[in-house]
Amino acid sequence: MLRLPAVAGQFYPGNPEELSALVKNYTKQESSLKKAMVRACLVPHAGYIYSGGVAGAVFSRISLPKKILLLGVRHYPRGEALAILSDGAWRTPLGDVPVETPLATRLRQECPALREDSVAHSREHSLEVELPFLQVLNPGFSFVPVAVGTLRFEDLEETGEGVARVLEETQEEILIVTSSDMNHYEDDETTRRKDHKAIDRMLKLDARGLYEVCRDEEISMCGLGPAIVMLTAMKRLGVQKAELVRYATSGDVSGDRDAVVGYAGMIFG
Repeated sequence: MLRLPAVAGQFYPGNPEELSALVKNYTKQESSLKKAMVRACLVPHAGYIYSGGVAGAVFSRISLPKKILLLGVRHYPRGEALAILSDGAWRTPLGDVPVETPLATRLRQECPALREDSVAHSREHSLEVELPFLQVLNPGFSFVPVAVGTLRFEDLEETGEGVARVLEETQEEILIVTSSDMNHYEDDETTRRKDHKAIDRMLKLDARGLYEVCRDEEISMCGLGPAIVMLTAMKRLGVQKAELVRYATSGDVSGDRDAVVGYAGMIFG
């Protein structure tokens, strides 16, 4: 199947030249640094005007392999709770990106909760908005899209363990790109305080701690599910290093500090 863009012209430019130039602008500030070899990253998925600088800071810091596992959140109550697509391609204004079928097949074998489902992906933006960054910086890559619509910790942990088993057995370099915004629609001071409690848990690679702090502190991190999957996989793979590359809120752009969304860019490994 060919998955057509759902938010081109809204979250990011629909014109390919404008889109390519914008991505290059967001990534140029880190382009002189040596690329880090990492196992995973966390990037935001809001409109580029708000979160593009944070995402660009991460993508331009890391070495990008030709195979990507993209974990996003399912914002809408449609489709499977853990939805994967195993074949076809996704289109953006910059062209088509193929789904990495062999990797998707192995993930389905090792992660029983994953279900083949196009409905969960059809209008979801959390994965789509990451693709133009990867297309500009890493042409020729393929990827596996997974949309996470559950916060059942046991299912997320089981899926993370399965992801780790797949990555352990392969000789190929595979990067996990985890898509999440942070706290939503509280004042800037509250959002920054809450977000750094969640970020602290992620810096410690503590999946259960992240789950509990978001629950107990009412931190509305929309990609909590994908982050738990990723952190569980990182722990099993023996990753010990995590870094906060950049943090911002929408108020940094809009000037509205009364109701903001937080954005964290992180790398792992």
